[in-house]
Amino acid sequence: MFNFMDPDFLARRCVWVNGPVIVGAGPSGLAVGACLKEQGIPFVILEKTDCIASLWQKRTYDRLKLHLPKQFCQLPKFPFPDHYPEYPNKKQFIDYLESYATHFDINPQFNECVQSAKYDEACRLWRVKTVSTNGSTRSDVEYFCQWLVVATGENAERMVPDIDGLKEFGGEVLHACDYKSGEKFRGKKVLVVGCGNSGMEVSLDLCNHEAQPSMVVRSSVHVLPREICGRPTFELAMFMLKWLPLWLVDKLLLVLAWFILGNIEKYGLKRPSLGPLQLKNTKGKTPVLDIGALEKIRSGEINVVPGIRRFACGMVELVDGEMLNIDAVVLATGYSSNVPYWLQEAEFFSRDGFPKSPFPNGWKGKDGLYAVGFTRRGLSGASADATKIAQDIGKVWKEDLKQKKQKVPTHRRCISQF
Repeated sequence: MFNFMDPDFLARRCVWVNGPVIVGAGPSGLAVGACLKEQGIPFVILEKTDCIASLWQKRTYDRLKLHLPKQFCQLPKFPFPDHYPEYPNKKQFIDYLESYATHFDINPQFNECVQSAKYDEACRLWRVKTVSTNGSTRSDVEYFCQWLVVATGENAERMVPDIDGLKEFGGEVLHACDYKSGEKFRGKKVLVVGCGNSGMEVSLDLCNHEAQPSMVVRSSVHVLPREICGRPTFELAMFMLKWLPLWLVDKLLLVLAWFILGNIEKYGLKRPSLGPLQLKNTKGKTPVLDIGALEKIRSGEINVVPGIRRFACGMVELVDGEMLNIDAVVLATGYSSNVPYWLQEAEFFSRDGFPKSPFPNGWKGKDGLYAVGFTRRGLSGASADATKIAQDIGKVWKEDLKQKKQKVPTHRRCISQF
């Protein structure tokens, strides 16, 4: 409930948003904004960094490309340019997102970090508190809105495992989000912790820059060819799912992968018991689409090693007792949601920062709360969520316009319209 004598409230500039507040200016937030624009619904996008798609612009390696064909990665109402390759690279995808924002006239509020967001039962509005930094100037703002769209995504924060002795290692340790190129590791022995798409690509990039990577494979992993018979594997899987049950498509993919890639278990890459699509749907674990790393593993240029027991000065001890001398460590250990740090809500989101309701019902909560980009189905899942969210808000918006009963805060002290 409002407490107008609260010093924290009095110190903040208050803004009434005549539409939803969207937290996050990545692809998910931009997609929701574009769909709302098409319906003439105003909105505010809050972004804690100084650019759109900060994950892509600031926390990805140079050689990154989209893992899936572009037709499965385009955002709503705006296809990729025809001249783009099937798998656009990092720069091309960023250019696409910049063009997307320009085309739909989306202008996020940059350098505005959300500190908290809470639904106020008394005034039936969301209260979103932010800290805005502009050089040496700081300002505190509180937004009031009827709808809140969480678009911070699955990969907001790096995950750094607590490994015994890592602080005593002494060499360079960096997360994959800070890795740009293998150039500075030329001639060095590098331990890559993680065997997902990032771990495989970082290891391949290190090889291409004449480093000596060892890749830690602690758990099982599905490795599939990126293309089968000249067609993208993902496209083939989506086609088969139109006619066949998921379990059968999984079996067919694994048979085809065996014919193309051979038996990968003899290289230390054990396959999970669940099929690649079932594992993705139930656990959110994405299969690795091979773009050349497997060839380097076969040749011994990428050394596959088991789990880590502990680090020591300049070396690592593996669970099988082997000791490796290494110069640097790259942690390709994934990312996590940051929603629990700022959203004060416990019914819709779980403690891990993902909606409790499984796909396809994890996009809508109660009291005007929405989530986009948490389906573990990549950009196509985010686009589908964005479309549904905009349509759902649009229904209420149009009804409100018809009845001319927009809900506005009763207290007008320094509350500006947005």
